[in-house]
Amino acid sequence: MFVLGLGLLTIYELQKPKPINWFETYVSSHKMPFGTYVLFKELADLFPKSKIETIRISPYLFLKDSSKAGTYMFIDKSVNFGKAEFDELLKFVEKGNTVFIATHQIDLDTLHLKTKLLQSNALEEKPYFTLSNKAFGSKEYYFDRPFENFVFKEVDTIAANILGESGLLNTQNSRIKSGVNFVKYQYGKGYFLFNTYPEAFINYTLLKAPNQEYAAQVLSYLGNPSYIYWDAYYKSGKTQISSPLYFILSNKSLKWAYQIVLFGSLVFVLFGGKRIQRIIPIIKPLQNQTLAFTRTISNMYYTKASHKIIATHKIRYFLAEIRLKYHIETDIYKKDFTKIAALKIGKSFEETEKVINFIKLVEAKQNLTKADLILLNNLIYNLTHNAL
Repeated sequence: MFVLGLGLLTIYELQKPKPINWFETYVSSHKMPFGTYVLFKELADLFPKSKIETIRISPYLFLKDSSKAGTYMFIDKSVNFGKAEFDELLKFVEKGNTVFIATHQIDLDTLHLKTKLLQSNALEEKPYFTLSNKAFGSKEYYFDRPFENFVFKEVDTIAANILGESGLLNTQNSRIKSGVNFVKYQYGKGYFLFNTYPEAFINYTLLKAPNQEYAAQVLSYLGNPSYIYWDAYYKSGKTQISSPLYFILSNKSLKWAYQIVLFGSLVFVLFGGKRIQRIIPIIKPLQNQTLAFTRTISNMYYTKASHKIIATHKIRYFLAEIRLKYHIETDIYKKDFTKIAALKIGKSFEETEKVINFIKLVEAKQNLTKADLILLNNLIYNLTHNAL
């Protein structure tokens, strides 16, 4: 019955359509909506004279080779360069090369470029994108998925050319907000291209007409470089296998095998474990024999009339109690011991002195009578009873 149920479940899962993964990866090997598989494959047709090279290391390491020349492309949701990295990019552009960056947030003090979020005031408002070049017409493009729409706070028009803008349309298709989202920034002999709409280059957008026109028109500003360096280092998604478990879960067949093993192990633990578990014997807890031991020892001393030994133990316990409870030294032969003990215990000096003197007398005697032992016990009891 179990095997039949497992088989039916397997058939159902295999026939069930695989849910769409909307994770924003921007990885060239990913065919999910937010991957860039389509664009990466089309680069060879868009730039037939260019050699395309995938870069899996940081720009800082890659551009240490000063012979590199061409166009360096960065497309991701967020690209954050370190100072040393961006300095290498500046040197690369200054020599006459191009750097294309499509990302939401750009904060570059060197070029005085910062972005801001274009806030929407209503759910019905939709974003639009358009290019400034009259050769492309005034066509507007749209993105029908929720996303963060960024534009540049301000643009230095002396050093930069405005190439495109983004904005919001209300329900009557009237523009209510707009801002620059695509600029060309001259630096040295080369230039930077900044675009705050990376969604224009993902699979989901490129496979929906006419949005692929926008991506093609934006990339036309790259010209015909000898090399196109495709960045695979700054990517939100994983570009390579980082663990054996990730490899197993990314493969449909291995994932099913892994889940069946886990489920079978659970069934074995729940049912098989009960069958083979041996009987656990009942172990009775150990009994407290302290009282019986005390009675045995006391009877032994009483029978042998070892009054001196009993008195010695009694004195030791008395002094130990004073040490632990009142934290004072118990050298009864010290000059101030009686005075300190009386203050700590809360009894009169005379009463305390009487007990201490009798203890000294008991320690000096070789043999004690029963009456001496009873007197010692009564003196110690009266002193410690109702003490502080």
